[in-house]
Amino acid sequence: DTSLAEVNSFSPSVPISPSSMINQYKFEDGPELRDLFITVDDPESHITAIETFITYRVVTKTTRGEFDSSEYEVRRRYQDFLWLKSRLEEAHPTLIIPPLPEKFIMKGMVERFSDEFIETRRKALHKFLNRIADHPTLTFNEDFKIFLTAQAWELSSHKKQGPGLLSRMGQTVRAVASSVRGAVKNRPEMFTEMNNYMETFSQKINLLDKIAHRIYKEERDYFNEMKEYGPIHTLWSASEEDIADSLKGIASCIDRCCRATEKRMAGLSEHLLPILHEYVLYSEILMGVLKRRDQIQGELDSKVDALANKKTEKDQFSEEIGRLEDKVEHANNALKADWDRWKQNMQWDMRSTFTNVAENNLRYYEE
Repeated sequence: DTSLAEVNSFSPSVPISPSSMINQYKFEDGPELRDLFITVDDPESHITAIETFITYRVVTKTTRGEFDSSEYEVRRRYQDFLWLKSRLEEAHPTLIIPPLPEKFIMKGMVERFSDEFIETRRKALHKFLNRIADHPTLTFNEDFKIFLTAQAWELSSHKKQGPGLLSRMGQTVRAVASSVRGAVKNRPEMFTEMNNYMETFSQKINLLDKIAHRIYKEERDYFNEMKEYGPIHTLWSASEEDIADSLKGIASCIDRCCRATEKRMAGLSEHLLPILHEYVLYSEILMGVLKRRDQIQGELDSKVDALANKKTEKDQFSEEIGRLEDKVEHANNALKADWDRWKQNMQWDMRSTFTNVAENNLRYYEE
């Protein structure tokens, strides 16, 4: 979102390198005042007769009054994170719940339980919890608090309890899906625009994700070839006395290029690929949220139609319609607020990610 005028605003008396120019565009948004800090670290492997799995340490520090202590430390496995996500979706069907990494991240690129796989997942789980902590509504969810504070046996006991009122409401929304068919008649224009936006966004982010993976694969193949190419010149120099120094110089140059390429690959795998894939998952989540909003709207529309066709039981229908109108209004307001927040975060993430990729590329070509 920068203009040419902003580019030209740099002082002409100071030489500007491309990388320093990019640094001028760093965001100035300061961190908000926070009262909940979460860290996911220290992965541990567990091997049993039935399965092998990884647990992660979740450390929480807080100044909130509803917590009994200011600091908690628990261990959680991936299945626990899945449980939390499902509870949040049930309790808040029209809020945008952050995505979790899939069971197998970057399939075909890393081995399961390798250090790279575990670190990639740890970062994603850390981001998942902190996105919830920063959310104005989700951060106060009771299941989230239990996830952060309960010991393993307490969490296991809590999981076995039946769903609460909010969970049942979420199940009701899903059940409505079977009774709602076709397009929603009275969908507000805003949500039609959101739906269109997400269809386009989904196509573009999936394409970007595929391109980024292709670039990474090509870079990796190039890197592997260079690793073999340098030593060949070193061996060659041993049998060519007249040009030995030149051949060693080429070998040294290839080695430097190899190291630069390795750093560039690390930048792609650590910063670009995870962000793009996170928003591929977000696009699926957003489409699901919009469908759930339409299901609530569809339930209201069907009751209004039924009232118009029935002469009796008007009082009962009117009361139910009033309840559904409140439910639709609540769903609309929740989604509208979350939508604006999500778009702002998405634009910040995309801009900072591609700025980071540009900086990495500049450093690579300078080297």
